[in-house]
Amino acid sequence: MSAALPPFPKSQENAGEPELLQLGSSAEDEPCLRADAARNRARLLCAAAQLVAEHGAAAVTMEAVAAAANVGKGTVFRRFGDRTGLLMALLDHSERTFQAAFLSGPPPLGPGAPPTERLRAFGVAMLRRSTDELDLQLAAEADADRRFAAPARRVLHGHLVLLLRQAVPDADGELLAHTLMGYLNPVLVHHLTRQCGLPLERLEAGWIDLVDRVTGERRDR
Repeated sequence: MSAALPPFPKSQENAGEPELLQLGSSAEDEPCLRADAARNRARLLCAAAQLVAEHGAAAVTMEAVAAAANVGKGTVFRRFGDRTGLLMALLDHSERTFQAAFLSGPPPLGPGAPPTERLRAFGVAMLRRSTDELDLQLAAEADADRRFAAPARRVLHGHLVLLLRQAVPDADGELLAHTLMGYLNPVLVHHLTRQCGLPLERLEAGWIDLVDRVTGERRDR
């Protein structure tokens, strides 16, 4: 007989709506950041964004950003840690905006709509966001040790857990949320849209069908 899986932490079992978190820190989050350090950070992010716009996310290396911003490479490493940290900082504004939309924005993505409607809206919004910034999201994908522990991913997963507990209270919301997040993974979106040529509309329809099958509800077509 196989051993039973350990329970999820009690602190997560009765959690409410997750609090707003970001991918990385920003200058306004660090009131003690020296003025020159804040300027360096802004210059580095501006240089990185320009590299993405002109050459794609693959061109964003620590060395290239340092050269474009006219600072030493060590400055880039001290500020962002590594390339993934730099790319995640670039995604920070988008992440903040998206989190605000599903945590406190208008329904059906935000509060006020039934949980199944919010699940449908969440996935559609995630898919559209991923296709809009796919190269950057792929480049910022963390390694296996950090991928599921990243603060932003924990917020997205926690939000799905909350909605699933409301829509299907008898299900294992923690594990089911991971399954649903797999459908929205940027790597899969890249494969389906760019390698397989599927239109975004088909992915959106597939998400809605998946939610409806999981919750047992069917939206009027």
